[in-house]
Parts: sequence; structure tokens; C-alpha cells
Amino acid sequence: MFSPLGITILVVVALLTVLVLFIATRPAGFRIERSAVIKAPPAAVFSLINDFHQWVHWSPWEKLDATMQKTFTGPPAGAGASYSWHGNKQVGEGRMTLLKSEPDRSIHIKLEFLKPFVATNDTVFEFAPVDGGTRVVWGMEGKRDFMMKAFCLVMNMDKMVGKDFENGLANLDKAAQEQATAKG
Repeated sequence: MFSPLGITILVVVALLTVLVLFIATRPAGFRIERSAVIKAPPAAVFSLINDFHQWVHWSPWEKLDATMQKTFTGPPAGAGASYSWHGNKQVGEGRMTLLKSEPDRSIHIKLEFLKPFVATNDTVFEFAPVDGGTRVVWGMEGKRDFMMKAFCLVMNMDKMVGKDFENGLANLDKAAQEQATAKG
């Protein structure tokens, strides 16, 4: 009835159909979050995040491309400030816009990736005073399209990006302490 080649083709089509259906049923939404206690008061930590010009001191991505092109628009800090970058394949191309800035409490950022993939995510930094400094919670959430769902079958996005968040928070702790020492 069916030739061996016909059976092979049917099996491959069936397997591909199952794979496509499996990928399609994966959750579209994601959230990545890390937190750390920064040994500085909320105002010091807040100022390093609220001003995109200060990200050079702590962002884990700043050191990945020394020739990265950066453009700052809008106010120097706070709501409306925007930061665009274009760099090598490690940093890609994108833009961040500070949407909401509540001094010493939270910062909300719209994060748009343009290359190597297109995505728009919401990023939030929350600050709370604790003994010994400030607890900073760094979160990012967004939606995954079909291709990103497929990518996430083989790559753990939480571990990949989470590691960057952990490094950024460690850098932020160091930068905030250096800033406090310089001022005082």
C-alpha cells in the first residue's frame, strides 16, 4: 500500500506536527526575576538606575561591546528618558524608555529589542529599605512568539538572563558603594 519512502514521509510529517503542536501549547508569557541586598540607601541605588547614563557603571551588557553606539534622548533621568544602543552580536540593537519613576520605590522601563530578535518586554526595579541597605528586585516579563517558544525548548531563558541579572545586581552593589564612598 505505502512504499518505505511514503511511510518515512508520513512518520516525519506526523512527528513535525506533534512538535509544532507541542511548541504552540507552551506558555506565551514569561517572567524573570532576581533580587539582592545592595549595601547602600535606596536613594543611592535608585539614582544609578533612574539615569541611563549611569548604567555604564553597573549594567552587565555594557562591557560586552566597547564600541557600542549609544543614544540618549528625552530628559537626563526619570520618566521619558530613553536609551538606544547598537552593538555587536552579543548586545544587538534596542531601546529602553523609562515609563514611570517613583523615587526610592520603583522604576518601570519599556525594553524593546530590535536585533538579533524583535521583542518588547516590561522591566521593573523595586526598592525596599532593609537592614544593611536596600533590597532591589529586578524583574522582566513579556510574551514569547512561536519561534521564541521553540528556542526555549533547548535554551533556559531564566538561567541565561537570570545570570545577567545576578551579575548586574552584584555590579550595582559595587557601584552604589563606590558612589557612597566618593560622596562621603
